[in-house]
Amino acid sequence: MQSHLLEELKHISLSMFRKDFIGIFHGSISARIEHNSFIINKKDAIFDDLKDTSFMQLYSKKDYRWNDASMDADIHLSIYKNISEAKYVCYAMPPFLTAYSLVHDRIVPKDYFGAQYFNDLKIYDPKSFDDWYERANVAIYRQMKEQKKQVLIIKGYGVYLYDRDIYQIAKNIALLENSAKLLYYANNS
Repeated sequence: MQSHLLEELKHISLSMFRKDFIGIFHGSISARIEHNSFIINKKDAIFDDLKDTSFMQLYSKKDYRWNDASMDADIHLSIYKNISEAKYVCYAMPPFLTAYSLVHDRIVPKDYFGAQYFNDLKIYDPKSFDDWYERANVAIYRQMKEQKKQVLIIKGYGVYLYDRDIYQIAKNIALLENSAKLLYYANNS
């Protein structure tokens, strides 16, 4: 089962890298294995050439392995601990969606597919980036639960998503990015 999860994560990561949703520095992807453990990319992972060794298994009880994990590991753990439906978690920074978040506080897709899947999404403003990583692991899952959404767009930071299907996560990122791109072109034509 774990090798199947790794293959899925590598496949989706490459696709998202090619679309510029995740990159050299930004992005993380994980899969829950059991109630108290998950696999996540390492902090030095290059998403267009992930190997099995680019991932590691973490447990909710922190140990030395956490030092090599993605800097987003605490956020992933908080989502898994507090949202039982989360089987996969992804952090991405799609450029049009992230740029759109800088100047808007909601995204209301006007294109057919975006509107079918996402009616109106609030953009969360973390206020200050100075202490964001100290607050993010609690703020992100709380906002997801409060908004009752599997998606949280964060102003100037990117998007966190969880789902029971990793392919649905990739699809949702693509839909949101395309909607933001179309809104940009519509407003600048």
